[in-house]
Parts: sequence; structure tokens; C-alpha cells
Amino acid sequence: MIEESTEYPETEDQLCRKEEVVKVGSIVIPVFFALLVVFSCIGNLLVLLILVLYEKSRSLINILIFNLALSDLLFTFGLPFWASYYIWGWTFGESGCKAVKFLFYLGFFSSVLFLSVMTVQRYMAVVHPLSDWEGCRCFSVAPVIIWILSGAAALLVCLRSQVSELEGSFYCEFDSVQVKHAAVYLQNVFFLIAFCIVGFCDVRMFQTMARSQTKRRNKTIKLIFCVGLVFFVGWAPYNIVMFLRIMQDYGLPSFTVCIVSIRLDYAYFTCRLLAFSHCCLNPVLYSLIGERFQKHLKKILKTLSSK
Repeated sequence: MIEESTEYPETEDQLCRKEEVVKVGSIVIPVFFALLVVFSCIGNLLVLLILVLYEKSRSLINILIFNLALSDLLFTFGLPFWASYYIWGWTFGESGCKAVKFLFYLGFFSSVLFLSVMTVQRYMAVVHPLSDWEGCRCFSVAPVIIWILSGAAALLVCLRSQVSELEGSFYCEFDSVQVKHAAVYLQNVFFLIAFCIVGFCDVRMFQTMARSQTKRRNKTIKLIFCVGLVFFVGWAPYNIVMFLRIMQDYGLPSFTVCIVSIRLDYAYFTCRLLAFSHCCLNPVLYSLIGERFQKHLKKILKTLSSK
């Protein structure tokens, strides 16, 4: 049910005032992005350091974790520019606009795909442990294919970006509403494919481990549950809100009511912050939670504390 309110005018000849939304966004988002940059850089650089110094094995899972950390770092490098954007508007020119959008979408697409392949890798190890799946060529070339697909998708999006001026402020945006909608649809498709893969694999792994009597049964089940839950909670609300904002652009009556539009803006900010947190959570869920990574991390901390 949509609550009516006289505080926000609903007629077309009256403006929907969103100064409060803009003010909240200009304070909360830059602070949150700054924290994400700090924690993401620490976590992902630690993962890369551990893989380079201590993990000599070139196993598939280590290769995927290494590429996932790189993907998250690429995604993170664009966050300071977006934080600045919410405070002062876009001040980095059109080339900077295209470059930052490219980093953002490259990090997003590659991260989602690497998470999907890592889920399939875990699925094969748990459900089909006796098969020679690691020798399959499709797994060995998966990182190369993922970077090519992600780069191509990100390039298509960033080439249609531009800097526009409105009332003395500069904005980094798409050059048309149609391109904006196409970018959202592409993002939704990537998520839906990944969600179907992750959902199927997690359900099958959960069923397999529930029948298992091994000592690591409970730990594996908890890890599977946490990974699936974090993936869904992080990305599903964000993609849903992005789709609803397209409905708003189409001018559907239910979404053009001012109070609904304002609440959708707040929901967008909240879901966006939640989704972007994946660059911090991935190192914990996919790397540092492992026993070997914990052991290597203790070595690094011990070395640093002794200096």
C-alpha cells in the first residue's frame, strides 16, 4: 500500500523536492565509500600477498581467488571518484568519466562471473569429488574468458558515457535514457545468470553435505549457507531497485508519486551501499576464512609485530 502525504506534492505542475535526499547522499555515501576503500584494499591486498608469498600451488581455486581479488581492487579504485562525485559533482572530465565507469563495470561483471565459477568449482569438489573436473579445459581458460567478456561489456557501457551540465553542476551519466536502461538490463542479466548458477550449486552442495558424516560437515554447510546468503542479500535488492527505477523513468503512475519516488531513492542508496560492500566481504568469505589463509595471515601479522 502507498501511503499518501501532503508533504510531497503529487501533481505534474509541482516539483518533487529532493533536497533532503541529495543532502543525505552527499554525507553518507562518501563516508561509506571511504571505509569500503580502506577495508577492501587491506583485505584484497592481503589475499594477493598471501597467494604470491605463501601459496606456491597454481591450483584452480588459487587462480580464481587471485583474479577475484584483482577484480575487487579494480572495482574499489573507482569508489573515491564516486565519493567525490556526490560531494562536488563530476570534476574529472569526460575521459575520467569513461575511465571510471569502465573500471566500475569491469569490476562488477568480472566479480559476479568469478564468484559464479568459484561456486561451480566448489560444487564439483563437493558433489562430484571423484571426477577429473580440474583437468577440464573450460575451467583452465575460464579466467581469460571472464576478463574478455567483462571487458567487452564494460567497454560497451563506458563508450556511451558523457559529462553533462545542469544548473552549473556537472554529471557523469549515459548519453541517452535508452543506453541507461540497456546498461541496467545487462547488469540484471548478469546477476540473474549468476544467481541461478549459485542457487543451484549451493542447494546441491547443501543436500550432499547434509547426507555426509564427515567431521567438516557442519563447517562446510555453514560456509555454503553464508556464501549464498551474502550473494543474494548483497545483489538481489540492488538489482530489483535498479529495475524499479526504470519503471519510474517510463512514467508509470505508481512510481511517479513524489513520496514513492523519494523512498525509491533512499532504497537505491541503501541497496547500492550494501551491494558495493561485496569488495570487502569477498576476501573474508572466499579466502581468509580458509584454514591455510588464516595460518599465512598469522605469519604476516607475527612478522609485522616483530619489526
